[in-house]
Amino acid sequence: MNIRNILILLLLFPASVALAQKERKFVREGNQWFETGLKDTAKLDTVSFGKAEVAYRRALELKPEDQKWQFNLADALYKQKKAEESAKEFETIAEKATLPDDKSKAYHNMGNSFLVQKKLDESIATYKKALRLTPNDPETKYNLAYAMKMKQEEEKKKDQDKDKDKKDQDKDQNKDQNKDQNKDQNKDQDQKKDKQNQDQKKDQQKEQQQQQQNKISRQNAEQMLQALENDEKKTQEKVKKAQALKAEKRNVDKNW
Repeated sequence: MNIRNILILLLLFPASVALAQKERKFVREGNQWFETGLKDTAKLDTVSFGKAEVAYRRALELKPEDQKWQFNLADALYKQKKAEESAKEFETIAEKATLPDDKSKAYHNMGNSFLVQKKLDESIATYKKALRLTPNDPETKYNLAYAMKMKQEEEKKKDQDKDKDKKDQDKDQNKDQNKDQNKDQNKDQDQKKDKQNQDQKKDQQKEQQQQQQNKISRQNAEQMLQALENDEKKTQEKVKKAQALKAEKRNVDKNW
């Protein structure tokens, strides 16, 4: 190694030390804010976790491939309920990790991020990936069982909603059928009522016509009787006249 190369190494060494010190400073700052956020158990301290996120990102700008700082960043995102972002970060960590235990932890937390989003199928699949790497992990087993129970309850609720919708649909259909049936019955009743009214009117008209005919027949009978009486009177008058003429002629004959 020549003197020039030695001088370059000497110049670079202080710079790398300074960067490492700055990186550790950001990490310490992030850890302090993260621990502060964990202290308040009564509520979610998103402000402290947000500051921790900023500090971890600064550390990663100086050392982008550090999986430990990236894991801390993903945790800070999860604590702020940024579940979608944290799931992506944990997925990246799982892909890059080489040790089974590191991969399993990343999958475990990734499953938690899916779970809080109620993406049950994704969380179940991710917990199973973690258990393939660390089969005896009790926390992952518990979370997997919890997610599967939620899935069963969700499917049960869907079935109940389907049954309720079907019952409501059948109820509406029966209601419509009853409505149509009542409508048809009312229509039949109206038709029967109209027919009865029509028959009643016909009977009334027939009765009126019969009464009118009876009236006319009575009038005709009276007229005929009157005519007969008149004819009889005329006949009697004719007979009387004839008798009178005959008597008068007889008297004349006698006088002669």
